[in-house]
Amino acid sequence: MELNILTRELTPFEQLVCEHLCDGFTNSAIASQTAHSEKVIENTVSRVAKAFSIRSDGNVNVRVLLALAYRSHFGDKAFDKLGVACQHMSVDANGQQICAKHID
Repeated sequence: MELNILTRELTPFEQLVCEHLCDGFTNSAIASQTAHSEKVIENTVSRVAKAFSIRSDGNVNVRVLLALAYRSHFGDKAFDKLGVACQHMSVDANGQQICAKHID
């Protein structure tokens, strides 16, 4: 399946939901963390999937593709939480490790 570039900017809430999704949280867990209903989270995941042009056809897991697309577009910050070195790391002129994909 081909992942397209993001077709629109994500809202801060959509980004928060995606960050939790990338952490492996269920919709129920994301709802608890954000004080929203599970239905709101389901709708948000659907809207963001649409923004990445990800469609469910019964053979793909939309949440997995969405997490991959989100990480690809916004960087691998989820790996920081796991203590796994990002594959995009390099050392800059000052000797600091940087990742070109991370967005602060």
